[in-house]
Amino acid sequence: MGNVTDSAFTPLKESIPLRSALFKGIAVFTPAGDLVYCIDPQKQNRWHLQLCIFLQELLGLPEPPHFLVPCFTATIDRWQDPRTGVVRTFAEVYPFVSRQRALLSAVFGCSEGDWQIATPQATLCDPLVLASYRQQFPELWQNHDLVAQLEAIEPASPLQPVKRPTPIWFADQSHTMQGYVLRLFVSGGSTATEQMLKMLHQLLEEQLQQPYTLKVIDVRKHPEQAEADQVTATPTLLKVWPQPVRRVVGEVDDPTILMQLIR
Repeated sequence: MGNVTDSAFTPLKESIPLRSALFKGIAVFTPAGDLVYCIDPQKQNRWHLQLCIFLQELLGLPEPPHFLVPCFTATIDRWQDPRTGVVRTFAEVYPFVSRQRALLSAVFGCSEGDWQIATPQATLCDPLVLASYRQQFPELWQNHDLVAQLEAIEPASPLQPVKRPTPIWFADQSHTMQGYVLRLFVSGGSTATEQMLKMLHQLLEEQLQQPYTLKVIDVRKHPEQAEADQVTATPTLLKVWPQPVRRVVGEVDDPTILMQLIR
């Protein structure tokens, strides 16, 4: 239901319930940091291509941005060792989006330390080649505060088409706002910050039965945003929408205080 966006670990963006089930997760980022992803318990193939089509639909692109694969992607596989019965996690992220590991960990419910940096082939991920697509896909170089999940839905029968789901949240100011828009201001990335983010998201999932987007902003990297929102201490949780604007400073993961903020 929620979306986590982040410019703290930069650029960034949702869904942090701890996931114990076996699944395969696929994430595709845009160069500006928007994120679309899929969590597939059936571990189907070709979700990278489906996510590119999803991006095309969400941003109104002329065609699917297949050039993002694999350079702007991450994949996670949670599987059970047949010999020991132990659930294991293999997570791989490409260098261009390795800075997004905190967000990926929040989205897929794993540890930031689980992510390994993939080594692309020499012929892939040439910055000049990727930049050549900017004129054709300018929307991908614009941050739309987008984090959207494409649900893994299978048709009931071969004759029944799959209905494409809508994004969890699309917080673009040019669209009519729905649900809640929250901003969490932090100072630097740390294990404590990651734990606070997970706890906060879990509270939002449990207490807020409406769509929301949570954007994490590192005041060290984005002091202008902190100044614009009059943030003088961290952590600060700001409810931007619906109005009136409200804020909590300090114990942002306190359920009682959180409910007072979102009412």
